[in-house]
Order: sequence, then C-alpha cells, then structure tokens
Amino acid sequence: MNILMVLTSHDRLGDTGKKTGFWLEEFASPYYVFIDEGLAVTLASPAGGQPPLDPKSDEPDAQTDATRRFREDSVAQQALANTLRLADVKVTDYDAVFYPGGHGPLWDLAQDPNSIRLIEAFERAGKPIGFVCHAPGVLRQVRSENGEPLVRGRHVTGFTNEEEAAVGLTDVVPFLVEDELKRLGGLYEKADNWQSHVVGDGRLVTGQNPASSDEAARTVLAMMEPRLPSLPSSLP
Repeated sequence: MNILMVLTSHDRLGDTGKKTGFWLEEFASPYYVFIDEGLAVTLASPAGGQPPLDPKSDEPDAQTDATRRFREDSVAQQALANTLRLADVKVTDYDAVFYPGGHGPLWDLAQDPNSIRLIEAFERAGKPIGFVCHAPGVLRQVRSENGEPLVRGRHVTGFTNEEEAAVGLTDVVPFLVEDELKRLGGLYEKADNWQSHVVGDGRLVTGQNPASSDEAARTVLAMMEPRLPSLPSSLP
C-alpha cells in the first residue's frame, strides 16, 4: 500500500524575520509508523525538492526517538530532499494522504489549489486523509461534494488557541487553527495543552499537536487495512 505525505514549502514566519517550515517530529514519527508497517511512502510539497524545516523543531528539547532516528537515516533524508511537486501528484497512485504540521502550512498549503483539489479527490474516493497540529488548517478552503466546508458537522481537532498563545505566535499566524475550524462549522474538540489527542470522523483524521503525531498516523494506518472482499449474494 502507498501513502502520500505532503509538507509545506513556506519558510517565513510572517513579518518577524524568523524562519518556519514543517515540524520535524510531526514528519518523522508518522513517517516511521508507515515505513515500519511496510508501506511505500512518497513525499510531496508545493515547490518540490527540500521542504524547509522549522528550526525550533530541531532544537535539543524538541527531539524524540523518531527525530533521532531520522538524523541517522540517510534514505529518509534523501527522500525528504527530493519531494515531488504537488502539481505532479496523482491521487490514484496512493491509498491515503497525511499532512504534517508546523506553521508553514498556514501560509501555503491552506490556499494552495493543488492541495485543495488533492484533499477533495482523496475524500471523495473514500481514502483516509490525516492532518496533525497546524495541518488541519489546510482544510480551510476544502469543500465537500455539496459545496460546504469539508469540516462542517465533522468532529475535528488541531492546534489550540492556548497552545498558539503559549508559543507566542497568536498575532503572527494568518489565522488560528481552532478558531478557523469552528468558523467553518467543525465540531472542534481538544485535550489539555501538549497532550496527545486525535479525532477520527469517517475517513478524516486530525491530531491536536506534535504529541499527537504518532497516534494520528496509527489512526490513518488502521483505516488503510485492506477491506474484506464482499461475499456473493448467493453461495453455490
């Protein structure tokens, strides 16, 4: 089975002069969940090539077993350095899609037409779609077949207003994930700050924060289990 992981290409943290990008743990942990289960993993980003890493996610206190494993994994590093261009991705090649967070996606993927079309195509094909931390924000312009926001009436989570305030970026980000999901009609829920919290609604999976990365990936993985073949209506 094949899974697509989509990362940001945006590296500027608003007008602060600081860098942003994807959050390392939110990529590394799901990546190894999928790899260790024998899935083929393809990486893509709007610009293709090497996606920008949020430098804060590379600091010592942000490291986990998965990020340390990544630093020793030349194959994973090579794959990350050569992501496909999102415009070249075909939904029919994959069984599910997963979006790691970081602040970068709020600027590019949240309004990228290729990303929007991709998510809509996965959802309409009945394939699992997963998002963690800030990545649920990329659903802001994604629509259901009836034209309504995809998250309307769906149980969702994502980076909380309190967590954004704790990292001091409330007035820097283009929008707050929690507020936006609520505005779109999502049935938003959350756990305590920095605790793992994952919500599945149909084939839509959302995780609250970096600590939710592993659980979010495993929830998507469980939805990818091969379905049993239908029994014939009458047996011989």
